[in-house]
Amino acid sequence: MGATPEIAVIDDLIRQRLDEILPQRIEAQLQAREQSRTPSLAIIASKGTLDWAYPPFILGSTAAALGWDVSIFFTFYGLNLLKKDISDLKVSPLGNPGMPMKMPFGPDWFKSLNWNIPNALQAGIPGFESVATLLMKQTIKNTGVASIEELRALSREAEVKFIACQMTVDLFGFSHDDFIDDLDYAGAATFLPVAQKADVSLFI
Repeated sequence: MGATPEIAVIDDLIRQRLDEILPQRIEAQLQAREQSRTPSLAIIASKGTLDWAYPPFILGSTAAALGWDVSIFFTFYGLNLLKKDISDLKVSPLGNPGMPMKMPFGPDWFKSLNWNIPNALQAGIPGFESVATLLMKQTIKNTGVASIEELRALSREAEVKFIACQMTVDLFGFSHDDFIDDLDYAGAATFLPVAQKADVSLFI
């Protein structure tokens, strides 16, 4: 026995209303779930010079301050950033054409000059790397930018996870005593799933 016309009309109205309500409710639930989820950042730090030490610690500490879950995987020369004493980090301007030299002293017109020194000249001057490092450190001090030690400590206070690549530790003949305490030691197979699930993954 078929439905009466009145029931059919009611069924159509119910379906129509459900079609209007359900997408809105699903969208609201998805938005609520997204808002309640903690964003995550995974960084691979592979370089160990003074200038390249800043990006992972600045990005990591900033993301952690925003409430993100942050993991930094230190591999190859990036392990230098985990050593107990990192005061000897240097700048390597050689082969870095994107790094014009600026002087951190003198009158404003002098400090504003870009000293594009050819690589051949940099390579031929003994101690050029040390001079470039001193100039960079003075520039950092003049502008009030936090030191690498301060940024690293800030990252740890913000509960950024530091992971040292155990394969690289073995490769370079390091021991765990060479590094700061309370590190996680793991390989690429352990970190890759972390990077896969992260909202943002960066290689530095």
